[in-house]
Amino acid sequence: MDNYYPRLRDLREDHDFSQQYVSDYLQMKQPQYNRYERGLRDVPTDVLIRLSKLYKTSTDYILGLTDELTPYKKR
Repeated sequence: MDNYYPRLRDLREDHDFSQQYVSDYLQMKQPQYNRYERGLRDVPTDVLIRLSKLYKTSTDYILGLTDELTPYKKR
């Protein structure tokens, strides 16, 4: 689970988003978001949930617990 930081960058780049765009979406400053991508700070749960909604994937995918990009279906 420690190596999910590169996935944040990969997801952002796959969607052609800038760090500024993602940080604006998350309502934080760009340097703060940059620290998440670089692994200097852990991503808080609320931010993780918002990122999963932005990228339309599961938090498990972002955390590296699964390689299935498609989010789980709600029951």
